[in-house]
Amino acid sequence: MLQRLFFLLALCALSIGTFAQDAYLNAESENTDKIYQAGEPYEVKMYPHNFKTDKPKNIIFLIGDGMGVSQVFSGITANQGHLFIENCRHIGFSKTQSSDDYITDSAAGGTALACGVKTYNGAIGVNADTVKVKSILEEAEDKGLATGLVSTSSITHATPASFIAHQSSRNMYEAIAADFLNTDIDVFIGGGNDHFTKRKDGRNLANELKEKGYTVETDINKIAKVKSGKLAGLTAGVHNGRMEERGEMLPVATSAALNILDKNDKGFFLMIEGSQIDWGGHASSTVYIVEDMLDFDQTVGKALEFAANDGETLVLVTADHETGGMALTGGNISTGTVKADYATTGHTAVMVPVFAYGPGAEEFMGIMENTDIHDKMKKLLLGK
Repeated sequence: MLQRLFFLLALCALSIGTFAQDAYLNAESENTDKIYQAGEPYEVKMYPHNFKTDKPKNIIFLIGDGMGVSQVFSGITANQGHLFIENCRHIGFSKTQSSDDYITDSAAGGTALACGVKTYNGAIGVNADTVKVKSILEEAEDKGLATGLVSTSSITHATPASFIAHQSSRNMYEAIAADFLNTDIDVFIGGGNDHFTKRKDGRNLANELKEKGYTVETDINKIAKVKSGKLAGLTAGVHNGRMEERGEMLPVATSAALNILDKNDKGFFLMIEGSQIDWGGHASSTVYIVEDMLDFDQTVGKALEFAANDGETLVLVTADHETGGMALTGGNISTGTVKADYATTGHTAVMVPVFAYGPGAEEFMGIMENTDIHDKMKKLLLGK
């Protein structure tokens, strides 16, 4: 009871400061957003399934926030028949319920994937009693592996935050940013610069990161040129914009992170989030969903290309939950046209897909809890 009261008080105290951060929740779709008309499809390459080991040295974990089966098939349709995700022969489903709700939010969903515990909606890296729980990223760091986070949202937003921070509320963005300084994460790229540099406590965390040996950059073109050392890429004040504004930020950031992390002989753990599939669902916008689904899939393609060449990397693709109750009500694969309707502007409780490629991929078949994904990754990568 006390935990719930504290959470509600924290939400009230932070509601004014978080309006801009969460404005996407109130976005509305125009009728013109309901139908996606395809541009030129991109080529999808199929990769071999010949791997050097039975267990992975590296894990690339991709989370399409809000991505359900309809979102995946909207991408397949829009790209006229194929996505990079189809390289993943081992497929399962994840149950997404949180500890206190049939319908999870991204914080509880992210914490389940990152830390292996069911927790209350709004929790970041803590269990249902607000006790800190180490994430797989932190445990990989303890074992000497390289670690990284990439996101099209603010890097302090719920999903990436769940892998590195420990706070009772997802809305504690400045506290979440400060938690980055408590780790030795090798690379993180996303928005959220304001939470590091325009803080109520007067701290400039960007300067503190530099003192810890990080290269701090805000330009994605400069970020792409960093090949070694520690990197903090803060690409927007809060969130990165939509595709027409941010361009290929996500696949470029992914390649940059892989270039750095691959230099660690012990291996690495990298989480990559395609955040705005979810935002398109909140807005009931088919155009928004498909644009970000295709961007996310091309990022999956970057991960698969690395894994196919490396032979020791497990690529996992899943979602924290589905958003919008997206129903494909019309379309044409030959022209890449997608029409959809929506049951809600919020999240839904349906299972979400799990795709796997690489050594250990067979572990991710069947129906599982979201916490099982964490447990399987931890066993394969860290042996525990």
